[in-house]
Amino acid sequence: MSGPHRITAEPLTRGGFARYGDVLKASGAPDRWINRGLCGRYHDLALLDFGAEGRAGISLFKAVPRNMPYALDLVERHPEGSQAFLPMSPDPFLVTVAEDGPNGPEGVRAFLTEPGQGVNFHRGVWHGVLTPLSGPGLFAVVDRIGPGRNLEEVSLNPRVLVTRG
Repeated sequence: MSGPHRITAEPLTRGGFARYGDVLKASGAPDRWINRGLCGRYHDLALLDFGAEGRAGISLFKAVPRNMPYALDLVERHPEGSQAFLPMSPDPFLVTVAEDGPNGPEGVRAFLTEPGQGVNFHRGVWHGVLTPLSGPGLFAVVDRIGPGRNLEEVSLNPRVLVTRG
């Protein structure tokens, strides 16, 4: 068995992440003002896709904080719908994604969020599990609720060692 493949996490940007999903962040001027001008709305930031038989659900996840370098050994995808990770604290977290190759996930990339960023993975995109880098590791997750099998998991061998940039 060979040692881990090594990659360096890059900053999470809309352009760098576009093929995998959407970056969610309230930056710049709001699209519109509501509530008598007291609330800025950043409108329609993600493509939510729950299929014909699904509906949107909001769940709370509490994940154990991880350390860097991080040994990525498991990725998952949701073939029936998109999935959004929205941190409930301003702490950065690690986002990992992979291409869908002929033999499964390949070409892993890693991104470090800035405080206040979330992500929405498009339907069928391979991604790592929630990976907070500090406590409390609490996230709101918006994903598909409905019939059918909407989770595929693959163990990576060799694992991928992710380091900070």
